[in-house]
Order: sequence, then C-alpha cells, then structure tokens
Amino acid sequence: MTEIAPPSPLSPAIIRIETPYLIFLGAVTSRNAAKTAYGLRDWRPEACLGQLRLPGCSENLGIADLSIEDAARKGARTLVVGVAPVGGRPEPSWIAVFEAALEAGLDIAAGLHTRLGENEQLAALARRLGRRLTDVRIPPPGLPIANGRKRIGKRLLTVGTDCAVGKKYTALALSKELQGRGHAASFRATGQTGILIAGSGIPIDATVSDFTAGAAEMLSPDNHPGHWDIIEGQGSLFHPAYAGVSLGLLHGSQADAVVVCHEAGRERIFFYNDYPVPDIAECIDLNVRLGRLTNPALRCVGVSVNTSALAPDERHSYLSDLSRRLCLPCVDPIATGVSPIVDRMIAEV
Repeated sequence: MTEIAPPSPLSPAIIRIETPYLIFLGAVTSRNAAKTAYGLRDWRPEACLGQLRLPGCSENLGIADLSIEDAARKGARTLVVGVAPVGGRPEPSWIAVFEAALEAGLDIAAGLHTRLGENEQLAALARRLGRRLTDVRIPPPGLPIANGRKRIGKRLLTVGTDCAVGKKYTALALSKELQGRGHAASFRATGQTGILIAGSGIPIDATVSDFTAGAAEMLSPDNHPGHWDIIEGQGSLFHPAYAGVSLGLLHGSQADAVVVCHEAGRERIFFYNDYPVPDIAECIDLNVRLGRLTNPALRCVGVSVNTSALAPDERHSYLSDLSRRLCLPCVDPIATGVSPIVDRMIAEV
C-alpha cells in the first residue's frame, strides 16, 4: 500500500477527492477500458470500499460488489468512474446511477473527456444537494506563474523516452519502497489515474502553458528537509506533441533527481512513427541539462524499464547490460522492484 500524504494547506487549487471510493465499472468488457479501476485497486486498495457493476460487466476487481445504498451505509464518500469508454462520453444509462449516488450523499469523480457538469440535470442536482462533481482532467483555478524559488525538501521526477512507458507506476513504486524503509515520502499525482489513486493532484497536461511550471511548484511545496516528493512525470522531451508539458513539469518540479522510464523494444514514438525513440543515454543527458536550469544539482539516479515484452531470462540480461553501459541501477518496477534505485537516492541525494 502506498501512503498518500495530503496536499499542503497552502495549495487550495489542488484537486481533492474524498475517500473511500465506490468504483463504478458500468458494463465494461475489457480490462484496458477499466485501467483506471485496476490502477486504483492495485495502488490504493485501502481507499476502494467496493465496486458497482451493471448487468453485462465481465470485469471484476476482486473487491466487494456493493449497491449505492450499501456503499453509502458503509461510509463511501465518492463514486469514481473507473472506466474510459471510447470517445470519453458517459453512457446514457449511467446518468441515473450518478443521480442515485448524489441522492445517497456521494460525490462523483471522473476522468472522462466529457465533463460531468455539462449534464445540466446532473449539475443542478449536485448543486441542490451540496455534492461535488469532480472532473479530474480539468485543472483547478488560481494556478500561479512559477517563481523559480528553491524549495525545502527533496524531489524526484520520473521522466521518459516516450509516453506510456511506466512513469506513474515507477513513481508509485518508489514512494512505496521509501515508505517501507521508514522514509517520509509522498506520491504527487499529475495525471488522471494518478490523481484518482492519490486523492489529490493537478492534471499537468491540461494546464495553460504559462502556468505549467507554477502548477508543479504548487504540487510539491516546501516540506521537511528529508522528505521526498515523488512526482509523476508526463510526456517526454522527445515527443513532438507533448514535449512542452514535460519541460514545464521538469522546471517547476526543481527535481533533485530523475529516473528515466523506458519500454524495452519500443523503437518509434507512440502514434508518431516518423520519430524514433531516443537512446536512453541521450534522454538522461537532455533531461539533466534542461532540468539544471532550476536545480543545478539535478542528477539521474536510475532507469526504470517496462520489460513485459521480454522473457524472464532476456529481462535479466537486458537490465544487466543496460546497467553496465549507463553505470546506473536499471530495474523493472513490477518484475524486479525499485530497491537499487532507492539505494542510490539515499546514498547520493
């Protein structure tokens, strides 16, 4: 279990979602379509009170099936939409479920492209009942412009050779490992599923560019000198569409350390086949050089690789060879764990 520290009281703009959760699965028939729900189950099990499945749902999180009424009696605070339908629109049949949840005293949180508040009937009901509709993909108001001031505490940012290479899972694994060793550490969420896992955060990729670095500063404010903020990365400096958000997050985080994330076997940028995935050493160099604008002491402390496409014997040789070439600990956060990287963090940062 990963302990999630509450956001600073000096950061009122950070999204907050009340726990425990009732996870809504609708009638989903694909694990990929329910990845938010599975992410919550895997990384925030203590916050998942139960699941709500409609007829025809073939996915099962392995937690209690609860009706809205049962969940409310057991103390559920938020109905979380754990599925991502094609197009990001709620099914018409969901609206009655959402209304029942509001009537039972639950808030609703979702990462859909369609905003919950755009449904006038649902929004009116929430206002009348004093309940919250939280659209996780919408940044909160009041984000500041970055000031570049050095902050107290330690920070690590996960960065990547591309999108969807394990930055969130790596950040969560690092937070869990640090906490398990007795170190003060907080996972700081910057994306939809990460925010739902953490219960708070800022959707960095939805901020106006002038405020991206400021949002990152707000997300990890001053803390105790030995406290680690483990910040979930977004995008890649090598991505033709998303490099901007990656750079803003890098500068605003003022990271003391980065971990580069990569997927073994990926050769082209996801959905951008004209662009090759960079060499990991090149990715380390560029992130460190650019990140030193706001923290001249920034260093890379390891590489985290999704090796799911490799056989176990191939995984071992791949990581060993990579570690020798880069002179850094190289791990798979799920298959091997991140202990060698945490050893490096504690020893050098």
